[in-house]
Amino acid sequence: MNSFQRQNVHLHIASDFAIVSQVGQSSSKPRSGCPVSVALERFGDRWSLLIIRDLMVRGYRTFKQFHQSGEGIATNILADRLKKLEAAGIISSEVEQTDGRRLNYRLTEKGVDLAPVVLELLIWGARHEQVGASCAVIARMEKNRGEILAEVRRRWRERDSTPLIPQFDDRVGQALSSRASRAASRN
Repeated sequence: MNSFQRQNVHLHIASDFAIVSQVGQSSSKPRSGCPVSVALERFGDRWSLLIIRDLMVRGYRTFKQFHQSGEGIATNILADRLKKLEAAGIISSEVEQTDGRRLNYRLTEKGVDLAPVVLELLIWGARHEQVGASCAVIARMEKNRGEILAEVRRRWRERDSTPLIPQFDDRVGQALSSRASRAASRN
């Protein structure tokens, strides 16, 4: 084998290694070995968690649905987070069968394993903050955690994109926040 052939072999092996490391996990080294820290590095920013929520709870599948979710995410941030979540193995993308230009996203098994985390965040947020979520819906979720998690997993397995809970009414949350602010200023 001449030197040119050896260089090609090394380049080929190096490119295979680079592809495997990109798909398998983030290229950045974790700050610590703490499981919470590592998990937050993978999906811990606001936008990533909201994308995971939308996939899991709202049944969203497309870039357009995520962008129009009412959260105000910029398209460049959304594209970046979708790429990062896919690189981390939390979501996957598939070409739309009816329109080859579109991608549909879905949680991987690794992603759907975040269901207990998302459920607890929903319950915690409703319990401790002024939100637009129905108290009855959240109370039902809190009381029936096991059933909710089983339903999330069933919907994932069957590719059922029916929303798990109704869309939150942002106007309700804003009105509650305004009332709380006025009450606090009177005291």
